[in-house]
Amino acid sequence: MAYRPPVTEQRFLLEHICGVDGLAELDAILEGLSAVTEGSLVPLAATGDRIGARWTADCVVMPEGYRAAYEMIAEGGWTALSAPEAFGGQGLPRIFSTVLLEDLGSADMGFSLVVMLSFGVVEALVAHGSPEQQAKWLPKLVSGEWTGTMNLTEPQAGSDVGALKTSAVRQADGRYRIKGQKIFITFGEHDLVDNILHLVLARTPDAPAGTRGISLFLVPRHREDGTPNDVRAASIEHKMGIHSSPTCVMVYGEEDDCIGEIIGGEGEGMRAMFTMMNAARLNVGLEGVSIAEAATQAAVTYAMERIQSPRAGSASRSSVAIIEHPDVRRMLLRMKALTMGARALVYAAVADGVRTRVDLLTPLAKAWATDVGCEVASLGIQVHGGMGYIEETGVARFYRDARIAPIYEGTNGIQAADLVGRKLGLDGGQTLAGLLDEIRSDADGHAGLIGLADDVAAIAAGFADASVDDRLSGSYPLLTMLAVATAGGLMARQARIAATVAGDPDFLAMKRAAAGYFLDVVVAEARGLRAAAEAGAVLVYSCSDGSFAAF
Repeated sequence: MAYRPPVTEQRFLLEHICGVDGLAELDAILEGLSAVTEGSLVPLAATGDRIGARWTADCVVMPEGYRAAYEMIAEGGWTALSAPEAFGGQGLPRIFSTVLLEDLGSADMGFSLVVMLSFGVVEALVAHGSPEQQAKWLPKLVSGEWTGTMNLTEPQAGSDVGALKTSAVRQADGRYRIKGQKIFITFGEHDLVDNILHLVLARTPDAPAGTRGISLFLVPRHREDGTPNDVRAASIEHKMGIHSSPTCVMVYGEEDDCIGEIIGGEGEGMRAMFTMMNAARLNVGLEGVSIAEAATQAAVTYAMERIQSPRAGSASRSSVAIIEHPDVRRMLLRMKALTMGARALVYAAVADGVRTRVDLLTPLAKAWATDVGCEVASLGIQVHGGMGYIEETGVARFYRDARIAPIYEGTNGIQAADLVGRKLGLDGGQTLAGLLDEIRSDADGHAGLIGLADDVAAIAAGFADASVDDRLSGSYPLLTMLAVATAGGLMARQARIAATVAGDPDFLAMKRAAAGYFLDVVVAEARGLRAAAEAGAVLVYSCSDGSFAAF
C-alpha cells in the first residue's frame, strides 16, 4: 500500500507553528525521510503484519528484510538526529526526531517502536546517567548499533507501578543482582542488533513501599566483555496488531546471574523513568498522527479511484468516483481535519520550550491524538466500504495497530486523571490560564472556540471544590475538550497563515477547509461534552458492582 510522507504539511508546521530555523537543512531531512520510508519500510509493512516476529528459545526472530531496513536507518544517521554531539549525535532539535518517528510510524507503526524506545533510553541516560555510564553506553545506542527498552509492567501490578516485585541486591563491586519478571516489553528481544540495553524498575531490600522505594537499573543483554547476561524473553504476546513489534515477557535472573547498574541513586527510579515515560507519551500521541495520516492517504486514493453510482441530484446517470459523494467527502474532510489538528498539537508540545506548558500538553497529546488515530483509522475502513473489512486491502491493519495506542504508556484514562489531579493546578492554575488565553487570542473572534475555552475554564474552576470521584468521573470529557480547544487554536492560526502565504494552492485550500471544519464541527462537538464533564460520580456509583453483572 502506497504512503508518501506529508512533507508539505510537516514543513508548514515546522516553519509557521514550531518556528524551526535552517529550512534548507530541514528540506534535506524531509526528503531523505521520504526515501527511507517509501523505498524500504512501506513494502515491508504488509509482510511484518502477516508474518510478525517469531519466538525461539535462542532469540526473537524478525521477518526477513527487517534487519536490513534497520541497518539502513542506523547507517543513515537517523537514530542520531537529536542526540547530543558529545555521544555521536547530530544535536538537532527534538522536533526533527518527531518528524522521523511520524514517518516511520505511518510506514510501519510496529517497527517504528524500536527507534522510539531507543530515543527514550538516550534521553534518560543523558538526564540521569553518570558521566561514566554515558561514555560507556550512549555512543552505540546513539549510532543505532544497540537498541534500548523500558521495563515497567509486571503481571500482578499492571499500571500500579508501585506494586512491582522485581528485586535488586547490591553487590560488592557496586553493581546489582536483578531478579524478576516484566511483561509487555516492546522489542525486549529481537535479532536486529547484537545488544539491547534494558532500563528496569526494581526494588532494593528494605526499600519503602510504593513508588518511593523504586530504583532504576540499566541491564544489558550482553555485558561489557561480550558475555550474555542472565536475561531472556520467555515468550512473546499474540496481539491484535503491531505484529512487526515483538512484545515480550522478560525474565531477569532466572539463574541468579543478572547484573545491572543503578541509574541515579536508590529510590530515585521514578524520577529517572518519568523522563523516559513523558517522552514516550508524546511519541505515542504521535503514533495516533502516524496512523491517521496513513489511513487518510489510503482512503483518499481509494475514493478517487473507486467508481460507483451517479452523484445524487445530478442529471447524469454516469457513475462517478466516490469522492464526489457528499458523505464520503464529509468523512475525508473529517479525517484530514482531525489528522492536522492532532499533528499540530503533538508538534507544538514537542517544540514548546516551557516545561510547565509541556507538562500540561503531554496528557492531551497522548490521549486525544491516539483517540484521533482510532477514529480516523475506522473512518478509513468506512470509506473503503466492504473492501475495507477485507484484510487484503490493507486498511484494517491501521485500525488494529492504532488500537493499542490509547492503552499503553499509561491508558488514556490515566492521562485524564493526571490532567485533573496534577496538571490543571500547575503554577497555581496559571499554566492552564495562559494556554486558554492563547487559544482565545488565536480564535480571532470565532465564537465557538472562545466558548469552548470558557467552558474548560469554568469546569476547571468547579473541579477545585469537587470530590475526587466527581473530578475523575469528568476527567476524560474535560481532557477531550481542552485538547480540541488547543488544537482548534492551532488550526485557526494555520488558517490565517494559509490565507496569506504563497505555496501549493491545493494544499493551502485544503488547509483552510480542514481548519474550517475543525472549528465549526469538531469544536462544536467538544462543547457538547460539558454535561459529561460536570455530571459527577452520582450516576456512576448509583448501582452496586454486582449490578453490572446482571444480564
